[in-house]
Amino acid sequence: MNQQQEIVHFLKHLREEIIGAFETFEPYAKFERKSWNYSSGGGGEIGLVRGSFFEKAAVNWSGVSGPHFPMDDSTGPFFATGVSLITHPQNPHAPTVHMNVRYIETAQGHWFGGGYDLTPMGFPYDEDSLHFHTVAKSALDAIDPALYPKFSEAARTYFFIPHRKKERGVGGLFFDHLNSGDFTHDLKIWKAVAHSFLPAILPIYHRRAAQPYTRQDKETQLETRAHYVEFNLLYDRGTQFGFRSGGNPEAILCSMPPLVKW
Repeated sequence: MNQQQEIVHFLKHLREEIIGAFETFEPYAKFERKSWNYSSGGGGEIGLVRGSFFEKAAVNWSGVSGPHFPMDDSTGPFFATGVSLITHPQNPHAPTVHMNVRYIETAQGHWFGGGYDLTPMGFPYDEDSLHFHTVAKSALDAIDPALYPKFSEAARTYFFIPHRKKERGVGGLFFDHLNSGDFTHDLKIWKAVAHSFLPAILPIYHRRAAQPYTRQDKETQLETRAHYVEFNLLYDRGTQFGFRSGGNPEAILCSMPPLVKW
Protein backbone atom coordinates (compact mmCIF):
# COMPACT_ATOMS: atom_id res chain seq x y z
CA MET A 1 0.00 0.00 0.00
CA ASN A 2 1.56 3.31 -1.05
CA GLN A 3 1.28 6.64 0.75
CA GLN A 4 -1.86 7.83 -1.02
CA GLN A 5 -3.59 4.49 -0.60
CA GLU A 6 -2.82 4.39 3.11
CA ILE A 7 -4.31 7.84 3.62
CA VAL A 8 -7.43 7.10 1.57
CA HIS A 9 -7.92 3.84 3.48
CA PHE A 10 -7.67 5.70 6.79
CA LEU A 11 -10.15 8.38 5.68
CA LYS A 12 -12.73 5.89 4.47
CA HIS A 13 -12.50 3.92 7.71
CA LEU A 14 -12.79 7.14 9.74
CA ARG A 15 -15.86 8.15 7.79
CA GLU A 16 -17.60 4.84 8.43
CA GLU A 17 -16.83 5.10 12.14
CA ILE A 18 -18.36 8.58 12.32
CA ILE A 19 -21.45 7.63 10.32
CA GLY A 20 -21.98 4.62 12.58
CA ALA A 21 -21.71 6.78 15.70
CA PHE A 22 -24.10 9.41 14.35
CA GLU A 23 -26.66 6.80 13.35
CA THR A 24 -26.99 5.72 16.99
CA PHE A 25 -28.88 8.97 17.55
CA GLU A 26 -31.38 8.11 14.81
CA PRO A 27 -33.80 5.26 15.59
CA TYR A 28 -35.39 5.32 12.13
CA ALA A 29 -33.16 7.28 9.73
CA LYS A 30 -29.97 6.10 8.05
CA PHE A 31 -27.36 7.94 6.02
CA GLU A 32 -28.13 7.94 2.31
CA ARG A 33 -25.09 7.73 0.06
CA LYS A 34 -24.56 9.26 -3.36
CA SER A 35 -21.38 8.86 -5.41
CA TRP A 36 -20.05 11.47 -7.81
CA ASN A 37 -17.22 11.59 -10.35
CA TYR A 38 -14.62 14.31 -10.81
CA SER A 39 -13.96 15.46 -14.36
CA SER A 40 -10.19 14.89 -14.40
CA GLY A 41 -9.94 11.93 -12.04
CA GLY A 42 -11.44 10.43 -8.91
CA GLY A 43 -14.60 11.58 -7.20
CA GLY A 44 -16.33 11.18 -3.90
CA GLU A 45 -19.38 10.13 -1.96
CA ILE A 46 -21.96 12.23 -0.15
CA GLY A 47 -23.40 10.75 3.03
CA LEU A 48 -26.53 12.58 4.19
CA VAL A 49 -29.11 11.98 6.91
CA ARG A 50 -32.25 13.88 7.87
CA GLY A 51 -33.78 12.47 11.02
CA SER A 52 -35.23 13.12 14.47
CA PHE A 53 -31.99 14.24 16.13
CA PHE A 54 -30.10 15.53 13.11
CA GLU A 55 -32.25 17.92 11.14
CA LYS A 56 -29.43 17.47 8.64
CA ALA A 57 -25.98 15.93 8.86
CA ALA A 58 -23.49 15.25 6.09
CA VAL A 59 -20.34 13.12 6.27
CA ASN A 60 -18.55 13.23 2.93
CA TRP A 61 -15.41 11.71 1.46
CA SER A 62 -13.58 12.83 -1.68
CA GLY A 63 -10.41 11.94 -3.53
CA VAL A 64 -9.73 13.95 -6.68
CA SER A 65 -6.81 14.75 -8.98
CA GLY A 66 -6.24 17.11 -11.86
CA PRO A 67 -3.70 18.91 -14.02
CA HIS A 68 -3.99 22.33 -12.33
CA PHE A 69 -4.24 23.07 -8.62
CA PRO A 70 -7.15 25.54 -8.21
CA MET A 71 -5.87 27.63 -5.30
CA ASP A 72 -3.07 30.20 -5.05
CA ASP A 73 -0.87 27.98 -2.88
CA SER A 74 0.60 25.94 -5.71
CA THR A 75 0.50 25.19 -9.42
CA GLY A 76 0.52 22.12 -11.63
CA PRO A 77 -0.96 18.66 -11.05
CA PHE A 78 -2.56 17.85 -7.71
CA PHE A 79 -4.17 15.11 -5.66
CA ALA A 80 -6.53 15.99 -2.81
CA THR A 81 -8.46 13.71 -0.48
CA GLY A 82 -10.36 14.27 2.72
CA VAL A 83 -13.37 13.74 4.94
CA SER A 84 -15.59 16.70 5.70
CA LEU A 85 -18.68 16.75 7.90
CA ILE A 86 -21.28 19.09 9.28
CA THR A 87 -24.21 18.59 11.64
CA HIS A 88 -27.33 20.66 12.15
CA PRO A 89 -29.29 19.16 15.07
CA GLN A 90 -33.02 19.64 15.50
CA ASN A 91 -32.61 20.70 19.14
CA PRO A 92 -31.39 24.32 19.41
CA HIS A 93 -29.43 23.39 22.55
CA ALA A 94 -27.37 20.81 20.65
CA PRO A 95 -24.55 22.66 18.86
CA THR A 96 -23.52 22.39 15.27
CA VAL A 97 -20.15 20.73 14.79
CA HIS A 98 -17.82 20.76 11.81
CA MET A 99 -14.82 18.55 11.11
CA ASN A 100 -12.46 18.24 8.17
CA VAL A 101 -9.25 16.31 7.66
CA ARG A 102 -7.50 16.55 4.31
CA TYR A 103 -4.30 15.64 2.53
CA ILE A 104 -3.00 17.40 -0.59
CA GLU A 105 -0.15 16.66 -2.98
CA THR A 106 1.07 19.08 -5.65
CA ALA A 107 4.12 19.42 -7.82
CA GLN A 108 5.64 21.55 -5.05
CA GLY A 109 5.10 19.00 -2.27
CA HIS A 110 2.45 17.72 0.13
CA TRP A 111 0.69 18.91 3.26
CA PHE A 112 -1.93 17.95 5.82
CA GLY A 113 -4.76 20.13 7.05
CA GLY A 114 -7.96 20.04 9.01
CA GLY A 115 -9.49 20.42 12.43
CA TYR A 116 -12.88 20.69 14.06
CA ASP A 117 -14.92 23.40 15.74
CA LEU A 118 -18.07 23.75 17.82
CA THR A 119 -20.82 26.26 17.05
CA PRO A 120 -23.66 26.63 19.57
CA MET A 121 -26.68 28.05 17.78
CA GLY A 122 -27.57 30.69 20.33
CA PHE A 123 -27.14 28.53 23.43
CA PRO A 124 -23.50 28.19 24.49
CA TYR A 125 -22.80 25.99 27.50
CA ASP A 126 -19.50 26.33 29.32
CA GLU A 127 -19.44 22.62 30.20
CA ASP A 128 -19.79 21.67 26.51
CA SER A 129 -17.02 24.02 25.42
CA LEU A 130 -14.76 22.85 28.24
CA HIS A 131 -15.25 19.19 27.31
CA PHE A 132 -14.69 19.86 23.61
CA HIS A 133 -11.44 21.73 24.18
CA THR A 134 -10.19 19.35 26.88
CA VAL A 135 -10.45 16.37 24.53
CA ALA A 136 -8.71 18.30 21.75
CA LYS A 137 -5.92 19.43 24.06
CA SER A 138 -5.36 15.96 25.52
CA ALA A 139 -5.06 14.41 22.06
CA LEU A 140 -2.39 16.90 20.97
CA ASP A 141 -0.55 17.15 24.29
CA ALA A 142 0.26 13.45 23.99
CA ILE A 143 2.35 14.36 20.93
CA ASP A 144 3.59 17.87 21.66
CA PRO A 145 2.19 20.37 24.24
CA ALA A 146 2.96 23.21 21.83
CA LEU A 147 0.38 22.00 19.31
CA TYR A 148 -2.90 22.77 21.08
CA PRO A 149 -2.16 26.46 21.76
CA LYS A 150 -1.08 26.87 18.15
CA PHE A 151 -4.02 25.03 16.58
CA SER A 152 -6.66 26.52 18.89
CA GLU A 153 -5.43 30.05 18.21
CA ALA A 154 -5.51 29.29 14.48
CA ALA A 155 -9.14 28.21 14.87
CA ARG A 156 -10.03 31.45 16.65
CA THR A 157 -8.44 33.39 13.80
CA TYR A 158 -9.81 31.30 10.96
CA PHE A 159 -13.39 30.87 12.21
CA PHE A 160 -13.92 34.60 12.60
CA ILE A 161 -16.69 36.42 10.78
CA PRO A 162 -15.26 39.87 9.91
CA HIS A 163 -18.54 41.58 9.08
CA ARG A 164 -20.13 40.25 12.31
CA LYS A 165 -16.99 41.00 14.34
CA LYS A 166 -17.25 37.71 16.20
CA GLU A 167 -16.08 34.12 16.13
CA ARG A 168 -18.34 31.63 14.38
CA GLY A 169 -18.60 29.55 17.54
CA VAL A 170 -16.51 28.58 20.56
CA GLY A 171 -13.46 27.43 18.64
CA GLY A 172 -11.65 24.15 18.37
CA LEU A 173 -8.68 23.20 16.25
CA PHE A 174 -7.48 24.36 12.85
CA PHE A 175 -4.26 23.73 10.92
CA ASP A 176 -3.21 23.91 7.29
CA HIS A 177 -0.07 23.34 5.22
CA LEU A 178 1.34 21.01 7.86
CA ASN A 179 4.65 19.72 6.53
CA SER A 180 7.48 19.66 9.04
CA GLY A 181 9.70 17.53 6.82
CA ASP A 182 8.88 14.47 8.93
CA PHE A 183 5.97 12.73 7.18
CA THR A 184 5.45 10.14 9.93
CA HIS A 185 5.26 12.81 12.63
CA ASP A 186 2.83 14.95 10.63
CA LEU A 187 0.66 11.93 9.90
CA LYS A 188 0.54 11.15 13.61
CA ILE A 189 -0.70 14.66 14.41
CA TRP A 190 -3.31 14.50 11.65
CA LYS A 191 -4.59 11.12 12.83
CA ALA A 192 -4.69 12.28 16.45
CA VAL A 193 -6.99 15.15 15.49
CA ALA A 194 -9.19 12.81 13.46
CA HIS A 195 -9.43 10.16 16.21
CA SER A 196 -10.28 12.72 18.91
CA PHE A 197 -13.31 14.12 17.08
CA LEU A 198 -15.93 11.61 18.23
CA PRO A 199 -14.82 11.69 21.89
CA ALA A 200 -15.07 15.49 21.69
CA ILE A 201 -18.63 15.68 20.36
CA LEU A 202 -20.55 12.53 21.35
CA PRO A 203 -20.86 13.26 25.09
CA ILE A 204 -22.20 16.73 24.26
CA TYR A 205 -24.86 15.27 21.98
CA HIS A 206 -25.86 12.68 24.57
CA ARG A 207 -26.21 15.51 27.11
CA ARG A 208 -28.36 17.73 24.86
CA ALA A 209 -30.38 15.19 22.85
CA ALA A 210 -33.48 15.23 25.05
CA GLN A 211 -33.21 18.77 26.43
CA PRO A 212 -36.57 20.58 26.19
CA TYR A 213 -36.79 23.67 24.00
CA THR A 214 -39.36 26.29 23.04
CA ARG A 215 -40.52 27.79 19.78
CA GLN A 216 -38.51 30.91 20.61
CA ASP A 217 -35.43 28.73 21.12
CA LYS A 218 -35.92 27.43 17.60
CA GLU A 219 -36.21 30.97 16.25
CA THR A 220 -32.91 31.85 17.92
CA GLN A 221 -31.29 28.79 16.38
CA LEU A 222 -32.46 29.70 12.87
CA GLU A 223 -31.22 33.27 13.18
CA THR A 224 -27.82 32.15 14.46
CA ARG A 225 -27.51 29.67 11.61
CA ALA A 226 -27.54 32.65 9.26
CA HIS A 227 -24.11 33.67 10.53
CA TYR A 228 -22.85 30.15 9.85
CA VAL A 229 -24.06 30.35 6.26
CA GLU A 230 -22.41 33.73 5.78
CA PHE A 231 -19.03 32.40 6.91
CA ASN A 232 -19.18 29.27 4.78
CA LEU A 233 -20.16 31.07 1.59
CA LEU A 234 -17.88 34.09 1.99
CA TYR A 235 -14.75 32.90 3.76
CA ASP A 236 -14.44 29.12 4.04
CA ARG A 237 -11.41 27.77 2.14
CA GLY A 238 -13.00 24.36 1.63
CA THR A 239 -15.98 25.93 -0.12
CA GLN A 240 -13.68 28.05 -2.27
CA PHE A 241 -11.49 25.07 -3.16
CA GLY A 242 -14.54 22.98 -4.05
CA PHE A 243 -15.99 25.51 -6.44
CA ARG A 244 -12.66 26.59 -7.98
CA SER A 245 -11.69 22.98 -8.60
CA GLY A 246 -14.97 22.17 -10.33
CA GLY A 247 -16.15 19.92 -7.51
CA ASN A 248 -19.64 18.59 -6.99
CA PRO A 249 -21.89 21.52 -5.94
CA GLU A 250 -24.23 19.24 -4.01
CA ALA A 251 -21.33 17.90 -1.94
CA ILE A 252 -19.83 21.37 -1.42
CA LEU A 253 -23.13 22.85 -0.23
CA CYS A 254 -23.90 20.00 2.17
CA SER A 255 -22.65 22.34 4.88
CA MET A 256 -25.70 24.56 4.46
CA PRO A 257 -28.37 24.21 7.17
CA PRO A 258 -31.80 22.97 6.02
CA LEU A 259 -33.61 25.97 7.51
CA VAL A 260 -32.27 29.43 8.33
CA LYS A 261 -33.57 32.96 8.93
CA TRP A 262 -32.26 36.47 8.36
